[in-house]
Amino acid sequence: MNFILNNTIKLFLGILIAVILFHICIIIKIIPYDITWGGRLQNDTEMYVFEAISILINVFLSWILLMKGNLVKYKFSNQVVNGILWIFFAIFILNTIGNVFAKTFFEKFFALLTGLSALLIWNITKERKTTNR
Repeated sequence: MNFILNNTIKLFLGILIAVILFHICIIIKIIPYDITWGGRLQNDTEMYVFEAISILINVFLSWILLMKGNLVKYKFSNQVVNGILWIFFAIFILNTIGNVFAKTFFEKFFALLTGLSALLIWNITKERKTTNR
């Protein structure tokens, strides 16, 4: 694996760890949940469900990135890994658009994070294609 791809994956894993810690802070109520999820959460039960799903998705994406970087023993095929990454790319693009039009500055700020995530996935999938030639 080349140096740029390896560092891009490590950078994205660092971002995902920070995002997971952010969601944990919401669960333990260091960060109020009413400023997240578009202000749609009505109670603690909804918050726990949304935050648990979000953490699981971020852990799954981290695992996929570890596979992409050949950093774990068990791997899906490269084709499956790339397919999953392209799905996440589309999700991050849509999320970025949604965050740009969000009501609160706090959520608008996350457009930077989701946009960066889309860019990192683009670079990871693009870089992998060039290293396979």
